[in-house]
Amino acid sequence: MIRTAILVDGGFYRKRAAYLWGKRTPEERAKELAAYCVAHIKDTYELKDERYLYRVFYYDCPPLETTVYHPFLKKNIYFEKNETFSWTNDFYAELKERRKFALRLGTLSDERAGYTLNQEKLKKLCAGAIKLEDLSEHDFNINFEQKGVDMRIGLDIASLSYKKQVEQIILISGDSDFVPAAKLARREGIDFILDPMWAKIKDDLFEHIDGLKSQWGEKKKNIR
Repeated sequence: MIRTAILVDGGFYRKRAAYLWGKRTPEERAKELAAYCVAHIKDTYELKDERYLYRVFYYDCPPLETTVYHPFLKKNIYFEKNETFSWTNDFYAELKERRKFALRLGTLSDERAGYTLNQEKLKKLCAGAIKLEDLSEHDFNINFEQKGVDMRIGLDIASLSYKKQVEQIILISGDSDFVPAAKLARREGIDFILDPMWAKIKDDLFEHIDGLKSQWGEKKKNIR
């Protein structure tokens, strides 16, 4: 049996899953994630031995709960009363109750949280192609800084590798920040697999991983 740890970049997974399979309740999304991870364990592609799930590590940040002024709506948005706030906390609660799941939560730096106009509309506005009255509230995105997520992923990869707790690591992410940790793991003899959930990755990332595998394809997966 190949001991396998699955590391999930939570922010990436939630956005990618919503894009691929649509919106779901916290319970449905948690079941979907668990099933997605189990699919990796049952998939013995290019392996002679079966996998054994060591643990699923889920990395994310608590939801934004501050008050931010929306320049288009000209009013404050109370994120603590937002649907996303309660959905995210309910989703975390679902994951905490699942066997073999470990949550690693970073922090949000909300002091500089604010709305910005998306780049495409900003370019058109500056070029005179559109006017202020052509904008809508959906053209503005909330920006805030996450802290500690990438660091926790890197530390866990290093710990799993040095302590020989697993023989394989599957990272569900589309970020290139994992490269130094992946290189360390491979030097320690760990089989390192990247799952970008069918998102395109940079060509030079292939030299730092042992395999690329996304589950389920791009078609919608029904979870009951």
